[in-house]
Amino acid sequence: MDAPTEKFVALEADDTTSMRGCGLANLTWVGVDKEELRQRLMMPEYIRLAMRDCIKRKDTTAIPDHLLLPGGAVADMAPHAPMVVFINPKSGGRHGPVLKERLQQLMSEEQVFDLTEVKPNEFVRYGLACLEKVAGEGDECAKECRARLRIMVAGGDGTVGWVLGCLGELNKDGTLPIPPVGVIPLGTGNDLSRSFGWGGSFPFAWRIAVKRTLHRASMGPVARLDSWKILVSMPSGEVVDPPYSLKPAEENELDQGLDVGVDAPLVAKSYEGVFYNYLSIGMDAQVAYGFHHLRNTKPYLAQGPISNKLIYSGFSCTQGWFCTPFASDPGLRGLRNILKIHIKKVYCSEWEEIAVPKNVRSVVALNLESYGSGSHPWGNLKPDYLEKRGFVEAHCDDGLIEIFAFKHGWHASFVMTELISAKHIAQAAAVRFELRGGDWKDAFLQMDGEPWKQPMSTDYSTFVEIKKVPFQSLMINGV
Repeated sequence: MDAPTEKFVALEADDTTSMRGCGLANLTWVGVDKEELRQRLMMPEYIRLAMRDCIKRKDTTAIPDHLLLPGGAVADMAPHAPMVVFINPKSGGRHGPVLKERLQQLMSEEQVFDLTEVKPNEFVRYGLACLEKVAGEGDECAKECRARLRIMVAGGDGTVGWVLGCLGELNKDGTLPIPPVGVIPLGTGNDLSRSFGWGGSFPFAWRIAVKRTLHRASMGPVARLDSWKILVSMPSGEVVDPPYSLKPAEENELDQGLDVGVDAPLVAKSYEGVFYNYLSIGMDAQVAYGFHHLRNTKPYLAQGPISNKLIYSGFSCTQGWFCTPFASDPGLRGLRNILKIHIKKVYCSEWEEIAVPKNVRSVVALNLESYGSGSHPWGNLKPDYLEKRGFVEAHCDDGLIEIFAFKHGWHASFVMTELISAKHIAQAAAVRFELRGGDWKDAFLQMDGEPWKQPMSTDYSTFVEIKKVPFQSLMINGV
């Protein structure tokens, strides 16, 4: 059992380094009392049980009377920062079950959701709707809980994006406010987590870290995050192993402002999705696709972020990312052979073609400042260079996306260690990639770490269009 109050005044050097790595930089602090934290986060039992019942039944039309208080409850019964947590037990080192038990001790069983059992869209459709229904019937406590609700996601960038995407659907219905989201980083890269002050990893050696994280999440300021819609329009075939964030689209909604001429078939299949960190095309996505397949077929290899990175590095060497001994192999040629790039700049309705640099084998459209486990490939560009290229300082809420390229694995490695910068291509408010097969039968893409194989045609182009989602996501800042 935890002591009523835990104090950390002095830590060993190794502890200091580890806790700074996960965003716990303020080391001289008085610990949070467990019961005080529960009071801050835990919703009243009748609300928790009603939400759990609606999610279980997948129905909010008839909430059993025995789960509600007669006449409702007053606003003073609402906690300061009611919170729910989603856990992906498959992320990173698969510490989900251990963390789930710890969180249930600190909050309540009904406020901690295992994503293998309850999907975020089910929570939004039934759990959140239940809270709104109770509030709509005059329960002031439920009304305050809905207004103050915060969400934590224990998982990697893909898991956080999944939750953000489901919450973003509330904008379409005008169901406000949108709960802000914080992160408990369990993934390998954790760039969303890093960008908002939650660090790159989570120290399971310290039980106090879980409590400290929830305390920070209950009080952290809210920041904004751009999100980007991707539309893939292809002449035929199916996307191979599409990520869960990429779904078939009912209609082809490509922007007709760019004349695609004979490169567009009369009927095209479309897929759509949303990303928050990046979309990339090329060899890096091909390596990620191979690693993703390997991890799914041999899950015992995924023992944690460190082992994942080691296996990933070794796997990339076998794919020709670092070494290209057969220059005649079409799969090892530069993207210029199959790719065209058009962009729209801010306050401009016309598409502009941008040249693809020679010999680049990976092109990335980046939203965050953090990429590839904490690197900053766009770089901290000097004012003179920004003015010369027509760029502005990059931020994750500025309505712009940065496009850059890697030549090969060695170039990418030097960029990631910030010894050199990536090949800057453009900064845009909208992007359209055009892929044409030629000798290539497939291209590889990845979106926020989720890769897929994209079939290509020699007769028609495949288009990948990126546009900003009108509504921004809300993130809890952990700093």
